[in-house]
Amino acid sequence: MTVTPQIVDGDLLDQRVDVIVNAWNRNMIPWWLLWPQGVSGAIKKRGGIQPFVEVAKFGPIPLGEAVLTSAGRLPHKGIVHVAGIDMLWRASKRSIQGSVASAMRIVNHERFESVAFPIIGAGSGGFGEHAAIDHMLETFETLQSSAAVVLVRFRPRSAAVT
Repeated sequence: MTVTPQIVDGDLLDQRVDVIVNAWNRNMIPWWLLWPQGVSGAIKKRGGIQPFVEVAKFGPIPLGEAVLTSAGRLPHKGIVHVAGIDMLWRASKRSIQGSVASAMRIVNHERFESVAFPIIGAGSGGFGEHAAIDHMLETFETLQSSAAVVLVRFRPRSAAVT
């Protein structure tokens, strides 16, 4: 079945899914030297450091590829870390689309029933949110999976419309 993600506004870590996706730095700089921002920062704050200790053991992750770790203290079955940014901390169409495809290969291989993605490349990757979403959707259209996919546009709770 072709992948058709549900697009929602909210917090990635609050999604009721088996696994979440984290846009990671490719392990070129040790996690303990970084000041985690965005999704990584939220994972570290709420889920602890265990996922980052595990992802470091993989060594450098090729651009657009993905690896699976535990979810630490988060209520998910795991975290798929994707290498969505290059050495200059920039995302590209290629890195975004490769990250989506690689993450979904893991989801399918591990038979996860659901996954939530952030907008890959739209944060520290410097890509515009709308363009990043377009590249992600273009990739999902080419993939097959029975997993439910959620694409989460980050919106802090305080920014909710009244």
